[in-house]
Amino acid sequence: PTIQLHRRIWDQSPMRAGWTSLYSRNMTRTLTVAIVDDEASVRKALNPVLSASHLPARIYESGQEFLDSLASHKPDCVVLDLHMPEMSGHEIQSALKRADESVPVIIITAFDDAEARTKCLAAGARAYLLKPLDEQVLLSAISQCTKPPSPFDDDHNSAS
Repeated sequence: PTIQLHRRIWDQSPMRAGWTSLYSRNMTRTLTVAIVDDEASVRKALNPVLSASHLPARIYESGQEFLDSLASHKPDCVVLDLHMPEMSGHEIQSALKRADESVPVIIITAFDDAEARTKCLAAGARAYLLKPLDEQVLLSAISQCTKPPSPFDDDHNSAS
């Protein structure tokens, strides 16, 4: 309860607005989102949604293509299909963890499976969304993944 009260005060604070503005001014690059999905129709549909929100997207039709790109480009967020041939979303999440890549992952899938959802979220996925995707829900999940941390986030509040 105390943390929630402090978070509410922080969220309404002019200091937060100033800090967020300072954070934005000091950003030297645009946020980018990787879309990894084997279905061309999904890739084609998501790109304009992100572009309209001023979020450049890099499109990958396979997990291996995405993983190979990490040497030259690390996205700020990954929208990752769970069920793909050759390499599943689970396998890609594991590969990111093994490579010590801390990029936030949003899982997308056409199949709502409680066991898969639990496994993805336990592996660090920030969201588990069902296809067909609600554009606003997706954009909100991306925003949550890429927003600057608050000093009242759980990571900063470990009890001593």
